[in-house]
Amino acid sequence: MSKHRYIPMTEQDQSAMLATIGVETIEDLFHDIPQEIRYQGELPVSSKLDEYALTRHMSKQAGANANFETHASFLGAGIYDHHVPSVINHVISRSEFYTAYTPYQPEISQGELQAIFEFQSYICELTGMAVANASMYDGATAFAEAGNLAAAATRRKQLIVSRTVHPESRQVLQAYAHGLNLEIVEIGYKNGVTDWDALQAAVSDDTAAVMIQSPNFFGAVENVKQAADLAHAHKGLLVVSANPLSLGLLEAPGKLGADIVVGDAQPLGIAASLGGPTCGYFAVSQAHMRRIPGRIVGQTTDRNGKRGFVLTLQAREQHIRREKATSNICSNQALLALSASVYMSIMGKQGMIDVADLNLQKSHYALNTLTAISGVSLTFAAPTFNEFVIQLPEGTNVDALQLKLLDAGFIGGYELGRDYSELAGHMLIAVTERRSKEEIDEFARVLEGSL
Repeated sequence: MSKHRYIPMTEQDQSAMLATIGVETIEDLFHDIPQEIRYQGELPVSSKLDEYALTRHMSKQAGANANFETHASFLGAGIYDHHVPSVINHVISRSEFYTAYTPYQPEISQGELQAIFEFQSYICELTGMAVANASMYDGATAFAEAGNLAAAATRRKQLIVSRTVHPESRQVLQAYAHGLNLEIVEIGYKNGVTDWDALQAAVSDDTAAVMIQSPNFFGAVENVKQAADLAHAHKGLLVVSANPLSLGLLEAPGKLGADIVVGDAQPLGIAASLGGPTCGYFAVSQAHMRRIPGRIVGQTTDRNGKRGFVLTLQAREQHIRREKATSNICSNQALLALSASVYMSIMGKQGMIDVADLNLQKSHYALNTLTAISGVSLTFAAPTFNEFVIQLPEGTNVDALQLKLLDAGFIGGYELGRDYSELAGHMLIAVTERRSKEEIDEFARVLEGSL
């Protein structure tokens, strides 16, 4: 026996397993992988470290990251540097929340179920929709699931998607569409918003849904009402992906005719965490509530008339007959949905308006400041929320520019040429309530000196 009795696999365990499999060494398990493509030698990592040395080593490694505490960020493109009130971590760090997973037994899951119910209620208030689910993995997944729902509800195969939708959301939608044999038609943009003439020409009686994002990937506000009227004229649906924070100022998509409203709840008190995880939201009109993917928590009363919460409108196929399911998602992001719920509850109606207004005003101040730099111009004239696109001087080496900004303590904007070849040399700038006038002015000064 090994002297380390409580290590999960001892040498004796290893020998017994190899003997059962019928090989002599672990190396034999990799026999079918050609030697020339296998890593030779040892990985370049340190020798084994004690706990104290390991903690110092990992802290040093983590310290090499540029993050929102060490740098002022002007990078958005889906993940934003918003203020996360300290009360959120106090609530989600309670063990009854962070260890909770699947509330199949409502009689012992009332706290978790109520928290999810509150999230759903807040999302319905924000979006102007009738029903919301318990959350999705992220905004991109929610967007793809919306396309799935629209195709099933209309019994049509064509989804028309604007190229102003986040590229990653469109990629996930394409992946879903391949498995479901759906046709994806992408519509271009004009002046930063969906090309209306091209959209009109594309929509037909074969269209299951028109799918847009507002504010879109370029930060511009789309004409949701116009898109809804066009989709409905052909008996299709309108899917809108929306930044929930922007709905503190913008009219709720549901009141403008949207049938499905989705998005990412990361702006609502969820830390960026170097890219995730986040939490998607998904809301529908009453006509589509029985097709909604994932979980829905409902409010009811027990035999004594006491208020209680249960999972409701759940098709058993979601769990045991997956081939007949309306969706392959039957889980949710309950802990991060709780973060969003706490954020919305402590902000209140006026707080949501105020934060959204700060994002709007500060981004417009930055827009005016940056476009005053010689050689820098505004790419699109469409109205924006908290992101906008600037064109850098011709010949600018954007990668070198980003490094200069990092050295000066700034995380620069997103280089749009990565996803839109026609927009090489254009930068998507995000400005949230966390950015001060001094930071914006200094960012502009550094940017100008680096061009």
